[in-house]
Amino acid sequence: MSRIVYLNGEYLPEADAKISIFDRGFVFADAVYEVTSVIGGKLMDFEGHFARLQRSLNELDMQHPLTREELLSIHRELVEKNGVSEGMVYLQISRGNPGDRDFLFPSDEVAPTVVMFTQVANLLDSPKAKTGIKVISVDDIRWGRRDIKTVQLLYPSMAKMMAKKAGADDSWLVQDGFVTEGTANNAYIVKNGKIITRQLSNDILHGITRAALLKYAAEAQMEVVERNFTIAEAQAADEAFITGASTFVTPVVEIDGTAIGAGKPGPVALRLRELYIDEGRKAAL
Repeated sequence: MSRIVYLNGEYLPEADAKISIFDRGFVFADAVYEVTSVIGGKLMDFEGHFARLQRSLNELDMQHPLTREELLSIHRELVEKNGVSEGMVYLQISRGNPGDRDFLFPSDEVAPTVVMFTQVANLLDSPKAKTGIKVISVDDIRWGRRDIKTVQLLYPSMAKMMAKKAGADDSWLVQDGFVTEGTANNAYIVKNGKIITRQLSNDILHGITRAALLKYAAEAQMEVVERNFTIAEAQAADEAFITGASTFVTPVVEIDGTAIGAGKPGPVALRLRELYIDEGRKAAL
């Protein structure tokens, strides 16, 4: 069965979905996106993703084409039409098609382009969550507004390829000597029972999974410290892990060739993954 996608108010077979070559998402990466996980046919952390989407649109002075209720309805419709029990819904909004290429933003008369599609994925029983992942460190040379979730993902993609070539799974990005985040995830270490992660700023994406996890951790009386940390500190940590919409909580067992702790997923990361999944499923829409 052909996958059904959403494009500007229509549900279409993916082969029939067309976007202009002049769309600003294509020629300028002038677009924002969100990815919402689906577990048991329900949407995880939808409210957080919608709130961050609104913030990204505001920061880029981009129109808000759909209400919360409309977006939720489209998400649910796509999940149903494609029979997705476990996977993701990808949403992208660009500034639209002004009819030609111009650095200046078009007027508000140009409607945004809205694209949504589903992807089936094994999220709950991910092999990487059981074995842990290996990461390398690379310089963070991205633009200065990483808090806006734009489609400008070339360097994260390059960093992911650097990791692959090095025999690792992902890269942790480093700026001024401190870890910012992973290529598509937030980064954490655990030392003496304390969960340590970089504080929110323009330097990192304000992760929706991050926000939910830290809330659940606090409710479980786990200590969280928001501060910068170095690669050397991470290598000396008891545990390390990442969080993201499609990875939930995934342990990190090696950084730049150095085993973290016992070199296998640790109890804190495994407990946090269990906690996030359990609480997230209760709140799913």
